[in-house]
Amino acid sequence: MDVEYKKVLLKISGEALAGDKSFGLDVPTMHKVCESVKEVVDMGVQVSIVVGGGNIWRGRSGGGMDRTRADHMGMLATCINALGLCSELENCGVDTRVQTAIEMRQIAEPYIRLKAIRHLQKGRVVIFGAGTGNPFMSTDTAAALRAIETEADVILLAKKVDAVYDSDPNINPNAKKYDALSFSDILSHELGVMDSTAASMCRDNDMPILVFGLDDPKNIVRAVKGEKIGTLVTKEGIR
Repeated sequence: MDVEYKKVLLKISGEALAGDKSFGLDVPTMHKVCESVKEVVDMGVQVSIVVGGGNIWRGRSGGGMDRTRADHMGMLATCINALGLCSELENCGVDTRVQTAIEMRQIAEPYIRLKAIRHLQKGRVVIFGAGTGNPFMSTDTAAALRAIETEADVILLAKKVDAVYDSDPNINPNAKKYDALSFSDILSHELGVMDSTAASMCRDNDMPILVFGLDDPKNIVRAVKGEKIGTLVTKEGIR
């Protein structure tokens, strides 16, 4: 089967895994996502995943907590989500490995770039947990870094909205949807696709990003096939 991308990094927010809940993991939602990932893997595509932790921990809730400590807690939240995704992918029959930027050898492999690449070459899905392992860095930055390190073709940025808009479409019914943007557009207009560190990293390393909605997990399959969904962000801003 013809595909547009042969090696992808899928970035999923923690909130997307909560489904209609405001907290935790919704197993039916995870299962639908994992079924779509399996379909992509069965097409011969190499898939790695970076998952956020916002469904469990969203940084300092109130004053007084040290930022570094709060970020470490967020990293652990991403590991919980990574293990949950791993379990559900295995239930779908997908060979999966979890690698973490903070060592926790009893439950996951430490992140080793060449080992991750080898897993991908063997058709395994690799889930990267604990972000970059550093405070003050978002999971968007982790996704950019891991995509560049493992030489992915594209970052599939799965979000709650179906594309990038000039304003919040949930508030402004006249919000303009973009089919294509450049990284300069993202940075200069502060469109909130991802944080500026991640966007700059992708721009400097020519790593395209496809932003699309995860309301229908089948969009993962459509994205890999090259169907025109969401917003494609590139250096040139051309689709």
